[in-house]
Amino acid sequence: MSAARQVLCLSGSLRRVSSNTAALLAARELAQPGLSLALYTGLGTLPLFNPDDESEGVPVVVQELRAAVGQSDALLIACPEYAHGVPGAFKNLLDWLVGSLEFPNKPVLLINASARGSHHAQDALCEILRTMSARLLSPEPLTVALPGSGCMPAQVLASPARCMELSTVLACLSAGLDACPAPAP
Repeated sequence: MSAARQVLCLSGSLRRVSSNTAALLAARELAQPGLSLALYTGLGTLPLFNPDDESEGVPVVVQELRAAVGQSDALLIACPEYAHGVPGAFKNLLDWLVGSLEFPNKPVLLINASARGSHHAQDALCEILRTMSARLLSPEPLTVALPGSGCMPAQVLASPARCMELSTVLACLSAGLDACPAPAP
């Protein structure tokens, strides 16, 4: 039996009670044995991106982020929309990955956790990820309609409709990984 595919989950929210984080944690609970989902928790610890740091010594927390991305087979991202844009903290995380060797051609799947159908940040995020040479597994983010005010993973898992949406996300992720060629040794 082959090893489970490693998926790094990135939440674009710093909130303690975040719908985006709840969606990722619920997905981890619903994942089939062939997928192993891990949540990245260092978003709030990343220093502000400064290109000078690339040449003067990448901070340890950034090295850890890059290593986690490099060790993953794919990224699953759930990011909120703030003022019609990608939250600054999450854009900062992406900026730290732009110059990394671990990110290009990484399979990525986006979740839109907004029940209101926000799309500005999702559209921007798709463009940013394409520019960074991500391999988007779906041309559009997949919707998991959660309340905008935040919820807990147990609330997500208690909803058959949300579980169905997350099962669709996980099926797309698995199918996309199956279609991706194995990385060169």
